[in-house]
Amino acid sequence: MNHRYLCDGTSDGLLSAIEWILQEESDPAEVTLSAREDTLFEEGLFIATDPVRAEALFSRLKERAPDAAHTLYFFMLSENEGMEQSLLQYIVQAFRHGDKVNGYLTHPAVRDIVTVSRKAARELHRMKGLLRFEKLRDGAYLAQMEPDHNIIQPLAYHFSRRLRAQHWFLYDRKRRTAASWNQGSLRFGTIEQFTAPALSDDEKKIQAMWQAFFKTIAIPDRKNPRLQKSNMPMKYWKFLTEKQVE
Repeated sequence: MNHRYLCDGTSDGLLSAIEWILQEESDPAEVTLSAREDTLFEEGLFIATDPVRAEALFSRLKERAPDAAHTLYFFMLSENEGMEQSLLQYIVQAFRHGDKVNGYLTHPAVRDIVTVSRKAARELHRMKGLLRFEKLRDGAYLAQMEPDHNIIQPLAYHFSRRLRAQHWFLYDRKRRTAASWNQGSLRFGTIEQFTAPALSDDEKKIQAMWQAFFKTIAIPDRKNPRLQKSNMPMKYWKFLTEKQVE
């Protein structure tokens, strides 16, 4: 019999449901899992969210297949909806085959999860180089972004190791979430109404000089917009100082 289960669609809800299924079902590969839609005739057993159970699943997976746990982490950052069944089947395969699972790309669920995970990982890597910090009047630094994936936490941890002496903020305009680093403390929160603070005079001068330099070194005859967009998608141009002169 093919059992159908429902979760609330959150990260913890999804992982705790998968952990419950792995523990209670004799053949998890035959189970169906999806996010609850709260419709009148929706069928399936709802599994309540349990953060402890979710953490237990991640810990077990990390011990059995570290690479698969890494894939799972980036997949959860992607915020892709409607992939509950694929993730369930991916984790089932990960416990069966260990880290070899990411090589089984002929399996539809494995291919789907690995593909999405890699996109989130690539964007995180890209943003580490594209993010622009601007100095504000109060001496703090602010970097704004609108990434496709919810990568603010790993991005903030990255800069907390590299910009330890500065006081800085990251702001994800798309999700209205923020990260703050000050005196060795990293905090996360939400900002519903955001107004960009005034830049320092030094910052304005530096930006003007950088824009002038960027424009000066450009060779008009060798300008290749198509190649430029391929190397640096236009969706990231909004917060790049050098692109404000165009």
